[in-house]
Amino acid sequence: MQKSGRLSEDSLKLIKECGILFSNGAGKLKSQATNFPLEILFLRDDDIPGYVADGVADIGIVGENVAVEKQKKVEIVEKLGFSKCRLSIGIDKAFNYHGTETLQGMEIATSYPNILSAFLKENNIQAGIHEISGSVEIAPSIGLADAVCDIVSSGSTLISNGLKEAEVIFRSEAILISNPGLGADKKKILKDLLFRISAVRNAKNTKYILLNAPNKSLDKITALLPGVKSPTIMPLAEEGWSSIHSVVNENDFWEIIEKLKEAGAEGILVLPIEKIIR
Repeated sequence: MQKSGRLSEDSLKLIKECGILFSNGAGKLKSQATNFPLEILFLRDDDIPGYVADGVADIGIVGENVAVEKQKKVEIVEKLGFSKCRLSIGIDKAFNYHGTETLQGMEIATSYPNILSAFLKENNIQAGIHEISGSVEIAPSIGLADAVCDIVSSGSTLISNGLKEAEVIFRSEAILISNPGLGADKKKILKDLLFRISAVRNAKNTKYILLNAPNKSLDKITALLPGVKSPTIMPLAEEGWSSIHSVVNENDFWEIIEKLKEAGAEGILVLPIEKIIR
């Protein structure tokens, strides 16, 4: 996995949420998990696809943009849903952009020549590509290029360099890649890891909800709370009342909270969920 940066932080968080214990002290480039057959190498993100393709590493967590750009022989096992970004064309903020045909004949600076080349070819655009690494946004202001093609998250870097986002050409997120030649033993370990990752991801944005409700309102309230299958209902010591337990999407909960209260729900508790096994 990446040794530093946002992708590294999210990757480490995922592995730890999977219950895998390891040490990752400052400057450490390799770490052995203590409770799972996993050794972690901390690398530059650009090197990860090559390490996996060459069999130095069996699997890797890397940005999809890097995996596609490097064109190494690896398999995309799973899209992980974090570290989302986009690869976009940036042009001078005063330039009148009116579609991909505007790029015809332009000189474009980028660190992603392969992805950019594929986009230009798909859209029948003839444009020059200047491959540079780092500080791509400065290229137009020093006369190196008319436009840039670079990773965008918030767009603030483009704005600070007098540019605007004109065209999104590729959307990326963290992915889990593997060497195509994994043996049966390592495929079994990968399957076990994917099971843990799935349990963690299933729990994202979901909450465990507990509430008390009068029995006369159970049908109305349970209709609002589908749960994983259906809500759990247990009688309370106070006659005529029950406790309802359910799992809901956090966004759905905020939309239905008033309806639950109108239906007679009381003592509503909302708790985080670490993992869901389906």
